[in-house]
Amino acid sequence: MEDTRYIDELCRNAKNASRSIATMLTVKKNELLNSIAGELRRECDYIIAENGKDVENAEKNGLSPAFIDRLLLNKQRIEGMARSVEEIAIFDDPVGRIEHMKMRPSGIRVGQMRVPIGVIAVIFESRPNVTTDIAALCLKSGNACILRGGKESINSNIALHSILSKSLHNAGVDVSAVSMITRTEHELVSKLLKMNQYIDIVIPRGGETLISMVTRESTIPVIKHDKGVCHTFIDASADCEIAERVSINAKVQRPAVCNAMETLLIHSAYPKKESLLRALVEKGVELRGCERTLRILPGEIRPASEDDWSAEYGDLILSVKIVDSIDEAMKHITRYGSGHSEAIITSEYANSERFLKEVDSAAVFVNASTRFHDGGEFGLGAEVGISTQKLHARGTMGIEGLTCLKYVIYGSGQIRS
Repeated sequence: MEDTRYIDELCRNAKNASRSIATMLTVKKNELLNSIAGELRRECDYIIAENGKDVENAEKNGLSPAFIDRLLLNKQRIEGMARSVEEIAIFDDPVGRIEHMKMRPSGIRVGQMRVPIGVIAVIFESRPNVTTDIAALCLKSGNACILRGGKESINSNIALHSILSKSLHNAGVDVSAVSMITRTEHELVSKLLKMNQYIDIVIPRGGETLISMVTRESTIPVIKHDKGVCHTFIDASADCEIAERVSINAKVQRPAVCNAMETLLIHSAYPKKESLLRALVEKGVELRGCERTLRILPGEIRPASEDDWSAEYGDLILSVKIVDSIDEAMKHITRYGSGHSEAIITSEYANSERFLKEVDSAAVFVNASTRFHDGGEFGLGAEVGISTQKLHARGTMGIEGLTCLKYVIYGSGQIRS
């Protein structure tokens, strides 16, 4: 009963706050966001100290280096968080914008107004920078949010939430506009997912287990930000220098994130297969390949299992398959991909156009790294996440993705005959 009261009060307060944040003037939103960025910089040492507790606990518990990298906050990353909030302040405010206005034969004018969704609950795992990104995006789009981070980052999240609350209070804004579940009991998530009288949308960001649990238990509409089994296909005509540079970036630059490449598909006629794979091995990547791949670097590649083709490693591990055509590559992506991000490296215009049109994923790239699938890189500021479903929003979700449309009608006394 105590757990239910705790969640019910938190959600009710967020719902009340959503009504005032929905009508906040753009200039006030921007002042608030710039204030948050300033507080992040001023409280940098405090944030790092609290994050250090989480990192120390993660190391004691034997969590992977990739996990700890996602968890870690330092001065550079906190500065990046502050800049991200400032960028969101600069972006146009979509709330209240009227679109698709047209005159009907009856004389009424019909259009659609972009409005906030209301209360958004976001359940995420280890990356504490998500806390400020989501809070800023929700505030700019006129939404209240309820945040539930992973227990591994609890100290970091509480510290960041205290800074957000201070900025809200100083601006005269209801602090419940950004709420956080500061307790770590799993049961609280189950109760949160039943609060459909207060919460309008739930967005889970994390691994497959989290996504499945939220989708299964929620009575609230869910926008899934599912796992990223991202592919890069090296076509026979690929420029060898581009193929190597893009493949290394897609796998190595930050392997723990969802837009990192997990499977490399190489056309059998591509002439530099050995040098491409050798370059990846030299960067510390463990390769798991099909039988044809194993023959390229004998003794240096592990055989891939069936599970490897659909694995999101989040680490310096890569599945590699040799294919005989673009059709075989796209068939593999259709079977094993998660609908997140796919890339083709090619010099053939016809193949690039086929890949763009026929691959059914949230983002499809030609001669560029899948690592670009990101709100900041797409010019959206930060992101709530990358949606791998097709309803309401698909791909990276920024400010506009956190709004919806309602019809507005202007008349001058018309009645329907």
